[in-house]
Amino acid sequence: MIAQFLVIGSLVGSGAVAGVLFAVALSTVPALMAMPPGRYIYAHKLLGRNWDPTMPVIVLASTAADLGLLGAAPPNTRVLFGAAAACLVGVSVVSHLCNVPINRQMRLLDPEAIPEDWVDPRPVWRRWHLLRTAMAMAALVLNSVAVTLM
Repeated sequence: MIAQFLVIGSLVGSGAVAGVLFAVALSTVPALMAMPPGRYIYAHKLLGRNWDPTMPVIVLASTAADLGLLGAAPPNTRVLFGAAAACLVGVSVVSHLCNVPINRQMRLLDPEAIPEDWVDPRPVWRRWHLLRTAMAMAALVLNSVAVTLM
């Protein structure tokens, strides 16, 4: 019973993380890249205000489900759940150390008064975002394969 609950949490969580990050990479990032700096800052503030409190909870809960499956799942699937957990830890690390600090810097800016020496963070933010998206997609694939083998 516990293993089934953990499997559901693992699949729903890693699917939500992968889906959100993929959608942002596919649609939101190109739109933000095309905007002039002031409009980008304004849109970034609007888009990001609900992500930061929500996504870490989903990523960490999914990681916890995968770690729980290390003990509750059949032995032939444990390495897959462990690898999925490692991918989700990677998503969390990249988010907290790379993307979130840029988000915080953007929140401090006034879209109507961009400093003359402003360095556009969008290319760097996009690279980090694509890395965490790839890790999230890998976690979903690993979890899906593991569940299929159960």
